[in-house]
Amino acid sequence: MNISSGLNTVSSLYGQQKSNYMKAPASAEKTFYTAETPKVYQIFTTDNMLWTGGNGTGLSYCLKYADDSTDENPVVLAKGVDENGKEFEQRIYINDVNPSNATVVEMRALEAHYKVEKQGGFTSLPLEAGNMGLNDRRDFIAMFKKSIEDLNKLGSQELMWQQEEQRY
Repeated sequence: MNISSGLNTVSSLYGQQKSNYMKAPASAEKTFYTAETPKVYQIFTTDNMLWTGGNGTGLSYCLKYADDSTDENPVVLAKGVDENGKEFEQRIYINDVNPSNATVVEMRALEAHYKVEKQGGFTSLPLEAGNMGLNDRRDFIAMFKKSIEDLNKLGSQELMWQQEEQRY
């Protein structure tokens, strides 16, 4: 079964589609051009695949256990293209991943290895992870705490609205 990233599908369709809705003047056609879309990794799923996908930067990759991975020392192989279309392959040692200083690929590997329950079936990672490049490191613990604080604020606001509605 061949599953390619939605970025590839959308960009390839978008690049082929011509729109007549907003025709630019002839002078603008000479000035502006469409930028090329970065290369997107073609993902072929197999039975041992842990995760496949990407994010809004163009980073796309798949994760699977390395051949030398063990229960005591799990090793995940990440293979794909970065946000600039450059191919990469990384070995991620699960026991060495530090969520306080991790890449999105490391966190996806950690999430997949521990079979974390995902929000709506897609991800358990904070929304900010969607704009990270391959080598960007962030403090995911702080990002999670911020998300929890934001949700608590929203919950407080909802409670306040419910109390206000009961008055009337």
